[in-house]
Amino acid sequence: MKYGPDIASLAALIGDPARANILTALMGGGALTATELASEAGVTKQTASAHLAKLTEANFILPQKQGRHRYFKLADHQVAEVLESLMGLAAKRKPSRVRTGPKEPALRKARVCYDHLAGDLGVELFDSLYREAWLSSQDELPQLTQKGKAELIAFGIDVDTISKKRRPLCRSCLDWSVRRSHLAGSVGAALLDRFYALGWAKRVAGTRIVAFSSSGEDALRRQFKLG
Repeated sequence: MKYGPDIASLAALIGDPARANILTALMGGGALTATELASEAGVTKQTASAHLAKLTEANFILPQKQGRHRYFKLADHQVAEVLESLMGLAAKRKPSRVRTGPKEPALRKARVCYDHLAGDLGVELFDSLYREAWLSSQDELPQLTQKGKAELIAFGIDVDTISKKRRPLCRSCLDWSVRRSHLAGSVGAALLDRFYALGWAKRVAGTRIVAFSSSGEDALRRQFKLG
């Protein structure tokens, strides 16, 4: 037998439908209780607890205690990026589950992927950052240029502070709905936080939707020269 990273065990953990639904529910970057996750997974609380124990043991999720309540969240951005990539692969390989209703177009337009912007607007933003030379490509990986650093500072982002984080500044993340990449990493997270701070957009409670106001979307398109 060949030895190496145990992909099979990790794939088996994600592959269970209930656990996949739990992980997907945590893609919004927030923390949820076992009861909330049981509802998302469509299982009993007891069954959900067993799934949560396995995911915690594998370091996919982290439990957090606040008062009498216990919450769970994704372990880190790396887990989120793997899940988003798998969603993109699943969407490409076979038909997606259809969810009817007004939330679906909004979810596809702009949503949070753990802590950065995904969806149509996220992909448009990523393309524009390359087009305007804020980003360059090195070994097929996005790199922040000197122009990009200067532009981010002018936009109100503390580049020196986010550069000190252990997380990469820029990463591409395959977008499941558009099937092209959006920007992840510290810069992607900082940009989304800045959009919130400027009042351009806000999270829709209980969903992953990032709702831009009309004026906010106009400002986004002007600032980053989106098409």
